[in-house]
Amino acid sequence: MKHIIKSVVFAIGISAAWKAHAQQNIQFTQYIFNSMSVNPAYTGYKEEWFGQLGLRSQWVGLEGAPQTGLLSIDGVADPINKRHGVGMQITADRLGPQSATSAYANYAFRLRLNEEDTQRLSFGVAAGVTQYSLDGSLLDPVEGGDQVLPAGKISNWVPDVRFGVYYYNPKWYAGVSVMDLLSGDQSNNIFRWDNTTTDNIRRKRHLYFIGGALFDLSKGLKLRPSLLVKEDFNGPTSLDLNAMFIFGDRFWLGAGWRTGVTVFEREYNRVSGNSLNGRNSFSAITQIYVTDVLRIGYSYDHIVSRLSNVQNGSHEITLGITFGPKAQRVLSPRFF
Repeated sequence: MKHIIKSVVFAIGISAAWKAHAQQNIQFTQYIFNSMSVNPAYTGYKEEWFGQLGLRSQWVGLEGAPQTGLLSIDGVADPINKRHGVGMQITADRLGPQSATSAYANYAFRLRLNEEDTQRLSFGVAAGVTQYSLDGSLLDPVEGGDQVLPAGKISNWVPDVRFGVYYYNPKWYAGVSVMDLLSGDQSNNIFRWDNTTTDNIRRKRHLYFIGGALFDLSKGLKLRPSLLVKEDFNGPTSLDLNAMFIFGDRFWLGAGWRTGVTVFEREYNRVSGNSLNGRNSFSAITQIYVTDVLRIGYSYDHIVSRLSNVQNGSHEITLGITFGPKAQRVLSPRFF
């Protein structure tokens, strides 16, 4: 087992080190409620069928700002042994004239580590495809007839895979994953028109690390700190720190801080006078269980960089529902 774990983690690290040129990956502030969006090995963690709809409007008030939608469903295919997690994830993202629509099928093999079944180690893989589009009619060039720009909407399909490892017990969890392995490694540009090419809208290959813990502060009150590290090996390393208070297992309230940190020496660091500001945003996050099967989450991100002067923050809402035979539902709440 140790050799398997080492091999998978090593493969993830090597794959993520390949360089690519593209835009940053989609990131939801409320990934803490459903981490399948950043790690396929999380698939089936809740051990019951769970569907989630997420909508994110970023940088409100800024024309062409990102708009993102996420629809996912996952559960366990074998409700007795709970060794096989399966799921589906559909994402639609738009940034000005650019758009990307993805569909991924997820699978996780979940190893039971103790007799009480309170610890599991999961190995996950996701395979899917992304349609990248560029609508030239939405561009407003200074001079008309620019041959560098497409006359109308063009698009192309790019297949992709993701890998991850995820471990949890009742008190803490940790996971590592590599996302968008193939999209950043295309030998040819995904668009071509009028003898001109562009490949700047593909997502970059990213390495993710997630971790968190759960503390009982008093009867009916828990603290759930967590972090997410996102690395693309080109720009600053992204760090998310979050802390959620959980009241009576039904109402979650907390905050988060997102910033860039210097972990590796970058090319832009070597250029005299060239640096990137690591400050990004802080967020307020809440989630409430309206019923035993329905939950609603909301978060607001406030930008603290210079971008704060031209936009009004980012809003995100999620709707989650648990379904399936009542006898197969998990009795104890899932906090990770």
